[in-house]
Amino acid sequence: MELSNEAVDLLLDWFSKNKRVLPWRRTRDPYSVWISEIMLQQTRVEAVKDYYLRFLSRFPTAESLARADEDEVLKAWEGLGYYSRARNLHAAAKRIAKEGFPDTYEGIRSLQGVGDYTAGAISSIAFSLPRPAVDGNVLRVLTRYFADDGNIDDNRTKKNFTDLLSRAYPPQAGDFCESLMELGAIVCVPNGAPFCGACPWEKLCMAHRAGEETRYPVRNEKRARKLVNADVCVLMRDRKFAVEKRGEKGLLANLYGFPFFENGTETESFGRVLAKKKAKHIFTHVEWNMTGYLIEAEEFFPEYEWKSAEEIISSCAIPSAFKAFMTWLNETVL
Repeated sequence: MELSNEAVDLLLDWFSKNKRVLPWRRTRDPYSVWISEIMLQQTRVEAVKDYYLRFLSRFPTAESLARADEDEVLKAWEGLGYYSRARNLHAAAKRIAKEGFPDTYEGIRSLQGVGDYTAGAISSIAFSLPRPAVDGNVLRVLTRYFADDGNIDDNRTKKNFTDLLSRAYPPQAGDFCESLMELGAIVCVPNGAPFCGACPWEKLCMAHRAGEETRYPVRNEKRARKLVNADVCVLMRDRKFAVEKRGEKGLLANLYGFPFFENGTETESFGRVLAKKKAKHIFTHVEWNMTGYLIEAEEFFPEYEWKSAEEIISSCAIPSAFKAFMTWLNETVL
């Protein structure tokens, strides 16, 4: 099983004519490429665009990121999700500020928060090294191209295709890496039928020739999400609101949120309920079904931090899980 020179050339030609205009494609600067690749982990391109530009405007170098407080970094990441990425970026920036950005695959792979895929992407795009970046999108493209029944959740399948790409890499390593990503993102899409008429590999793809594109990739059944019912209490007193910093482990670690009670609480014990609303937030393996209460608190309960709406909005990293309840704070600012 090999990827032919014809296939490589067709893909590169297609990419040069059809690639999207994206802000991180304007540079091969390793720091900028690294920021973009971390942001793009498990996050849609459209969601990342503005965050990427704002983050680089605020932290244009590894040194500026290293000097920042963690809360400042988390605030800049607010709403992007998977906050461990921001903490890992911050930790790795401190090392880069001292040692410089590593220019080998092994050095890049050793940075905190960087796995095989991200190390391959940065190596290829920033340094033109022939190191494959193989994720679910690339595996979907390749298993369709070869009509391969290997389970893409099996590390052996990933290794087989990584080795295959290593042998196929052309001198234009960065463009080849991005062209595979692009093909999976806009043509050989994951949900529903792929757009085979727009694919440079239409005549070469074995799954397409057999009319079995949607049969691939083969993968494990998704695990059912854990359902969590919770009450969220937005306590207000004298134009200040109660917030708490979550623990160092678990979902949304070290981030600010409103008092949160799994399986409910006696909201009346805090004071008079002024408003109520329902909200849902879906994580990878957990789903929160929340009932939010806006409560006029009887006192400044000492177990919480009390801040004005302006302080919370400007300086506290509030995850998007609580976005539905932030409207109550926004109303007090208007």
